[in-house]
Amino acid sequence: MPLLFKKIIVAVFAVAFLAAVIFVGLIERERARPEKAAVAYADEKTRACIACHEEKGIAVDWNRQWAQSRHGEMGIGCIACHEAKPDDPDKWEHEGSLLTHAPSPNDCATCHETTVKEFAQSHHAKAAQFIGSLDNILGEVIEGGPAANLGCKQCHGSTVAMDEKGVPVVGTWPNTGIGRVNPDGSLGSCTACHTRHRFSKQQAREPRTCGRCHMGPDHPQIEIYEESKHGLLFAAFREDMALDADEWIVGKDYTAAPTCATCHVSATSNLAVNHDVGLRISWTLRPLYSKKQDKWEERRNRMQSVCLRCHANTWVSHYFRMYDDAVDLWNTKFAAPAENILESLKSAGKITPTPFDDPIEWTFYELWHHEGRRARMGASMMGPDFTQWHGFYEVGKHFYNEYLPEAENLLPGVADSVLQMPEHAWKQGMTPEQIRKMLEFYQQRYGQKVQ
Repeated sequence: MPLLFKKIIVAVFAVAFLAAVIFVGLIERERARPEKAAVAYADEKTRACIACHEEKGIAVDWNRQWAQSRHGEMGIGCIACHEAKPDDPDKWEHEGSLLTHAPSPNDCATCHETTVKEFAQSHHAKAAQFIGSLDNILGEVIEGGPAANLGCKQCHGSTVAMDEKGVPVVGTWPNTGIGRVNPDGSLGSCTACHTRHRFSKQQAREPRTCGRCHMGPDHPQIEIYEESKHGLLFAAFREDMALDADEWIVGKDYTAAPTCATCHVSATSNLAVNHDVGLRISWTLRPLYSKKQDKWEERRNRMQSVCLRCHANTWVSHYFRMYDDAVDLWNTKFAAPAENILESLKSAGKITPTPFDDPIEWTFYELWHHEGRRARMGASMMGPDFTQWHGFYEVGKHFYNEYLPEAENLLPGVADSVLQMPEHAWKQGMTPEQIRKMLEFYQQRYGQKVQ
C-alpha cells in the first residue's frame, strides 16, 4: 500500500508538472507575440493612446504597425516621437498633451543623430528646392496647384504650414515627400522610405519603395532596374535577399542581387551604411547637361567598390567607360546643339522669354527632360532598352524630325552650323564607300544582300 501510494503521488506531481510546463509555455508564447510584448513593455501614456484609439476605432492599424516595429519591441512609444514642446511651431494640444502631427527628422535625431546628419547632407533633403524650376512651373502654373499638391510635392516634399491650433494647413499636408520642409526648419521625411508606424529596414531595402518616386517618363529608375540583370536576379531570388537582416552586407548576408539600397546606401565589407544617397554618384543626370559631381573620383571609387563585390576589375572599369561615353554623346551631340539653337531663337526674338508658351519649348523640354534622361539613366543602370529605344532612339527621332524642323521654320538657317558637325554628317548624305561598308556589314550580320 505505501508503495502504491508513493506511485500515485509521483504520478500526480508528474501530471501537475507537465500541466505547469504547458501552461507556462502558452503564456510565454502569448507574450512572445510582438503586439502583446510591445503593449506590455510600453509606457503608461502609450498604453492610454492605444486604448483610446482602439475604443474610438480611429487609426487602429497604426497601433498594430507600431507593435510589429523595432520601436514597439524596445518600448519606444507614441510620446517619444510625437511629443511637442511649448515653444514648438507645430505644437498641437490633444487629449491633455502637447503633440505634433508629423514628427520631423529633428525628432528622429533624438535617437538617430548620425543618420539624420547624413540625410541632411543628401540631395534627397533638398528635393523641395525644385520650387521655381521648369518642373514646378508646369505643376503649379500650367497644370494647377491641386495637381502639384498631390503630384510633384508628394515625392519632392511640401512646405508644411500650421494654423493657429497647430493643425497642418490643407494643401501642405498630408505629405511625406523626401525633401519636405518642416515647421521646425528641418528638411525631409524619414517616413518617405521607412513608412510609419513600422519604420521597417526591410521596406527601405525593397526596390519598389524607391520606385514610388523614381519611375515614369522622366526618371524611370525602377523600370530600368527591373529590366536589368540586377532586377531579374532580385525577382528570381527574392527569398534569399535577407531584407530583414541587421547588418545586411552584400556578399555576407546575401549574394543573390543588389537593390537600390545596396548600391547607394547600404554597407559593404569596406563601406559603412550612409543615408547621403549621393556619396557614390559621380555624374548628375538630372539637368540638361550631365556634369561630374564635386570630388567625383572619390564618389566613383565608392560605387565601383560596391560593383567589385560581384564583378571583376575589367568588367567594372569597361562598363563605367562605356557609361561615360554615352553621357558624353548626349552632351556633345544633342544637348549643346539643342540649347544653342534655342538661345539663338530667343536672341532673334522668335520665341518669348516666357516658358512653354512656344511649341518648340515643349519639344526641347521633353528632348532633355524625358528622352535624354532616359538614355543616360538607362546607361547608368544597365538597362539596354531604356538606353536605346526609350532613350537615344527617341532623342534622335525628335531631334531630327521635330526640333530641327521647328527651329528652321522659326529662323531659317539656324540649324546649319549644327548639321555641319561631324556627329550629324549623315544628314548630308552618305558617300558610296560608307554605303558599301554598311551593306557589307548588313550582309555579314544577317546573311542577306541588300539591293
